[in-house]
Amino acid sequence: MTILAGEDLAKSFGGVAAVRGVSFAVDAGEMLALIGPNGAGKTTLFDLVGGQLRPDRGWVRLAGRDVTGLPPRALCRLGMGRTFQVARLFDSMLVRENVQVALLAAAGETWGPWWPLARRRAAEAEALLGQLGLSAQAEHGAGRLAYGDRKLLDLAVALAARPRALLLDEPTAGMAPGERGELMRLVREQADARGLAVLFTEHDMGAVFGFADRVLVIERGAMIAEGPPGAVRADARVQAAYLGTDQPE
Repeated sequence: MTILAGEDLAKSFGGVAAVRGVSFAVDAGEMLALIGPNGAGKTTLFDLVGGQLRPDRGWVRLAGRDVTGLPPRALCRLGMGRTFQVARLFDSMLVRENVQVALLAAAGETWGPWWPLARRRAAEAEALLGQLGLSAQAEHGAGRLAYGDRKLLDLAVALAARPRALLLDEPTAGMAPGERGELMRLVREQADARGLAVLFTEHDMGAVFGFADRVLVIERGAMIAEGPPGAVRADARVQAAYLGTDQPE
């Protein structure tokens, strides 16, 4: 079943076409990697899907519903989660509390000075942290976490919103090689368990070809290849545009 889809998406800035007629679909439990050289339009396409930008042409559908141009907050309520290259966390709160806040927000529950967090949804938060290997850090301040653990907590916060589709913006950026594989393994595990449709951008080709079910390649805003990792790796156009060059930043 297709959960997340884009059709003929296009966006220009001052006459420069950043995205030119890109289409894609991601099924439940599937991981689609979006790759391309620097300046290819990946970030713009991601922002069109995530609601940060409105397309000039085309549409985005989430579970069959037209969500084109809806803001991120509305998309979150409808089942779209997102992480960013730089984790966005409440550093003054505990690790557990970051997840509790996300769980309460997803359930439409209020918290604040008159309704403190205390242990509200604490067990649920602790269970999710356990799934991502963060149980030992649950009572630590989020601001004290090592970089790799911050990325895991960012993923936990996104999952707490119970998304049907998950956008991951360079999830392994800045992580040590061993940490990259572990994070992607956990994403794969969650996609399988929850039936998540995952769209991710990534510069680490080990993460792309090791975990993606399909790969979408764009260059100068246009799609040049799409398919299983092996077929995309062997595509002459992809090798010339991307894989044959030095590893991107």
